[in-house]
Amino acid sequence: MLTSPKRARFLAAILTSLTAACAGAAVAPAPEAAAVDTYVAMQMKKLRIPGMAVAVVRDGRLALLRHYGTASVEFNVPVTDKTVFAINSVTKAFTGVAAMQLAQQGRLDLAAPVGRYLPGLPDAWRGVTIRQLLAHMSGLPDIMRAPTVETDAAAAWDWVLARPVLFAPGARFQYCQTNYTLVQRVINTIEGRAPDAPLAGEQIRAAGMTHTSYGDAYSVINNKAPTYRWRQEGPMITGYRAAASTTPDTLSATSERFLPFRHASSGLNSTAQDLARWLIALQDHTLLSASSLDTLWTPLAFNDGKTGQWGLGWEVLARGTHRAAGMTGGGRAAVFVYPDDHVAVVILCNLTGAFPEDMVDKIASVYAPALDLSGVPALRIALEEQGYTHALAVAAAMQARNPSLAWPERELNDWGYRLLSTGRARDALPLFELIADRFPDSANAHDSLAQALLVNGDTASALLHYQRTLALDPANPDARRHVDALSSDRGKAMGVRQ
Repeated sequence: MLTSPKRARFLAAILTSLTAACAGAAVAPAPEAAAVDTYVAMQMKKLRIPGMAVAVVRDGRLALLRHYGTASVEFNVPVTDKTVFAINSVTKAFTGVAAMQLAQQGRLDLAAPVGRYLPGLPDAWRGVTIRQLLAHMSGLPDIMRAPTVETDAAAAWDWVLARPVLFAPGARFQYCQTNYTLVQRVINTIEGRAPDAPLAGEQIRAAGMTHTSYGDAYSVINNKAPTYRWRQEGPMITGYRAAASTTPDTLSATSERFLPFRHASSGLNSTAQDLARWLIALQDHTLLSASSLDTLWTPLAFNDGKTGQWGLGWEVLARGTHRAAGMTGGGRAAVFVYPDDHVAVVILCNLTGAFPEDMVDKIASVYAPALDLSGVPALRIALEEQGYTHALAVAAAMQARNPSLAWPERELNDWGYRLLSTGRARDALPLFELIADRFPDSANAHDSLAQALLVNGDTASALLHYQRTLALDPANPDARRHVDALSSDRGKAMGVRQ
């Protein structure tokens, strides 16, 4: 654990290492590489990231390969181009490709119910389609909540099979790892392999990924960077650290275990260069045809016809009239493709909570100057530079310049919760206020704002927004519980601390 004096030396070491990062590794024109170096240095300093690797692919070729900072703080080992990082849920994107390969071969029907391929499932599970599994629209209970998810696969599976479904398939979005365990078993059934066999081997070989493999904290992986987290001290409020906490954070090592039944959703480890090779193999159609890629990166619609935010194992976000398709993992890995702009970005780091998905748009824009970053990405870049207290004003100015500007509620909401989870409660609050302002009739927007207000210590305003949540969604149990707690004197003193 890194204590305060060591912490100061550690942060100084990060800044020193940034100035000497990856001499000779860049293959990009100097101005573009320098712009990335400057931006990464700012983000690493702000977020206290020990080590990071970045790769950019442009027009099917490696345009940038950079490494920064420290891979192992304990042994003062620098990040190099061969440093391996855990990529966690980026593994899901490989699973999407594996499913799409079988569909392209005519061996897997993406519209078919999972019950066609896997007998013995509960009745309520059988009608969920393969597409709905890959797009997190199944409504199934999440196996990650099972008490034995990291120790006993059979017991975890029995546990999740006994849980009730949460909603009808296709009704809404719910991030759920059960979906990918089922897809893993479907693909392995078709391929004639063991149910929990890993899925990415063929892609790894075809793309020439020589430093990519499955494993976790119990595996010995050459050149693998440890994973760290800044541990925040002070009281917790509704699961997040109170904004008023002044106790210094400490750097701690973390460990994760990925049993084989989770290898469709997590467990891969890779380098930035290997992932760039994989993206090139995707875009040059080594792995999938052009039409299959288009299917992979097309968001699935909900039952009510509204377009979701997920394709097949990939999140798909609007960037103006163009798309950004990618996946993130562990709060420390992000891989995104901008197919209409012929650019892709890989960012890997060894700090949980760094959320490099919030950096990819900025780096992509360096290599694709015409990329339209209006809306959420433009707002993110502006607030990081100007401060989050200006959220409403900056968004209003952007809206005045472009009256048709779209503000995706879920993308904004996800961003706000990333801020909350990394101790940036004061930054999160203006963003949640903006979301409630843009979506005044959304129960979720008011519920999220109420939670941010609680974390920031404003219980009176939090009560008002929980009441508004209940008015919009009378069946919301969390809002009812908080209204009851905050309406009582005892609740004001005790009820919101959990």
